[in-house]
Amino acid sequence: MQRNKLLNLFASNAKRGSFKAEGNTIFLYDVIVGTDMEAEWMGGIAPKGFIDALSNMTGDVHIRINSPGGDVFAATAMTQAMREYKGAITVHVDGVAASAASIIAVAAPKVIMAPGAFLMIHNAWTIAMGDRNDLMETAALLEKVDGTLAAAYATRAKSDAAEFAAMMDAETWFTSQEAIDAGLADEIASTDQSAMASWDLSIFNSAPTIVNPISGDDADKFERRIRSHAVRMLEVAA
Repeated sequence: MQRNKLLNLFASNAKRGSFKAEGNTIFLYDVIVGTDMEAEWMGGIAPKGFIDALSNMTGDVHIRINSPGGDVFAATAMTQAMREYKGAITVHVDGVAASAASIIAVAAPKVIMAPGAFLMIHNAWTIAMGDRNDLMETAALLEKVDGTLAAAYATRAKSDAAEFAAMMDAETWFTSQEAIDAGLADEIASTDQSAMASWDLSIFNSAPTIVNPISGDDADKFERRIRSHAVRMLEVAA
């Protein structure tokens, strides 16, 4: 079941998003990926593209987010660039800021939620293989990552990290008002920009909307693409 959900997330969202910078506005309407190679293969935005766009701007910047999340370390690199930026940054959650995208959202001094938008936090995920020692090391790393994420939310909310750790355990989806009440956002936009239906969120346990899951031949085709990509990655690593 989880395997099919994972295929649904990537297959349904592959190359569906977009990333662009216009004037002093960055539109992060995409999956967050770790490398340019991943972005080329399945779409998404890697840290370099985001950081380059931000570094070419001056003055106040607006970042508009509609993203199902992705690579947490890539998102962390993006947030560091935001912290180092000299001007003011406002994040607008136009649809959904889920998973790693929520880390980018709460890194801004000001967060504006569209009516009908959602912000989601949960524990970090990974894929691991090896013996019991390898898996225990991976679990320990995930625990550390979860701690840094909870601390980031707590810092934004001026609250207790333990409270956010519990909400991450439960996979918590915040409406616009709930995000404000939790200290993760500041206000609701005057017009509705919600675009959450652009994404298939079926891999998440409590997603409020599930769109266009794949099955049958489409899932088999995408699985073959995943295997082909794994071979390519091994060849690069060698």
